[in-house]
Amino acid sequence: MANVIVIGAGIGGMCAAYELRAAIGSTHTITMVGEAPTFSFTPSNPWVAIGWRKPSDIQVEVAPALGRRGIDYVACGVARVVPQESRIELTDGRSLAYDYLVITTGPRLAFDEVPGLGPHGGHTQSVCTTPHANDAWTNYEAFVKNPGPVVIGAAQGASCFGPAYEFALMLDTDLRRRKIRDRVPMTFVTSEPYIGHMGLGGVGDSQGLLERQFRQRHIRWITSAKIDKVEAGQFHVSTLDSAGKPAGEHTLPFAYSMVIPAFTGVDAVRGIEGLVNPRGFVLIDKHQRNPTFRNIFSAGVCVAIPPVEVTPVPTGAPKTGFMIESMVTTLVANLKADLEGREGKAEATWNAVCLADMGDSGAAFVALPQIPPRNVTWAREGKWVHVAKVAYEKYFLRKMRAGTSEPLYERYVMKALGIERIKPGTGKH
Repeated sequence: MANVIVIGAGIGGMCAAYELRAAIGSTHTITMVGEAPTFSFTPSNPWVAIGWRKPSDIQVEVAPALGRRGIDYVACGVARVVPQESRIELTDGRSLAYDYLVITTGPRLAFDEVPGLGPHGGHTQSVCTTPHANDAWTNYEAFVKNPGPVVIGAAQGASCFGPAYEFALMLDTDLRRRKIRDRVPMTFVTSEPYIGHMGLGGVGDSQGLLERQFRQRHIRWITSAKIDKVEAGQFHVSTLDSAGKPAGEHTLPFAYSMVIPAFTGVDAVRGIEGLVNPRGFVLIDKHQRNPTFRNIFSAGVCVAIPPVEVTPVPTGAPKTGFMIESMVTTLVANLKADLEGREGKAEATWNAVCLADMGDSGAAFVALPQIPPRNVTWAREGKWVHVAKVAYEKYFLRKMRAGTSEPLYERYVMKALGIERIKPGTGKH
């Protein structure tokens, strides 16, 4: 009997725990370790920040949901992974041994890399976590009583651009509904070399689509931007040209701001030679397995993926929801193979499917695979995307409560659309 520990109760961790239980059966022990008592559906955080959802609307109690599948839950933070000894140290002083470790922690939010950035000790809001989004809503409520300039964006090194675009466009919609949009100049500041780059070199005509939306909504933008510092009510931003040389400086006043920071790996794994890269992201091979510590697998935002291309201001490659699920299905197949004494050969497709809400409309982006060159790439917009995202939120939360990651009908629907989790012929579980 093997003891499998999954670190992190986010999208990757919950899906991994459920898929592992279905794949390896009840003879093996699965334990999840996570800091919070609840799972939060991260893609809905922008809705929380603008008051269109309450935190409880997008959360699931973790322990009861996992318990129904025979999965133990330890509600405690991880202080350190000790891969040489196949154990983890918890923040309460306990030590847990494992035969296999699945790291799905998500990232550390590197607000500290820009002076004045972030909701704790800084001057900007965040939608990276549900508590952050709820704080952003509290501040937004105060803002609408005395509106002024708004700055939304993504800092240098950021890899998660979708929520910044979503929030800017939803904010515009909400302000228009409140009939105070005319009192709120809006500026979008991003490290991307152009609007719609998304850290992916663009997806279909994402540049044209998003630039058109920004023009129609009177949202000014500044690209190839490096945020030097944020002071109370004021951004200091430098821009670079295509050769990486200084191109200008901007001072932007603001009364409300939300900025996506760069990410790093979490403290529990940072600095462990052979396990992580210099930024603390977990090193994996094409089978989602760490090359040095062969009993460690990883998926999600915490894994090391090189940038798609070099940009004047550093940008990272995003890890979208379906891409994370693709990683999870792959690692489960390969971990199961290892348990059975077989060589795990499954490889993730890393296909990307993104639904971005705009409040009264939406944009859908599909990149198969996410990293170019691609077999399929397109971007579409319309009210149907808003409806689809609302439906997907309800559906995903239902999956988390029911204890399944990929119901049979979802598998067939995605396959019919040509969207697979594992590369054909590389393995299955």
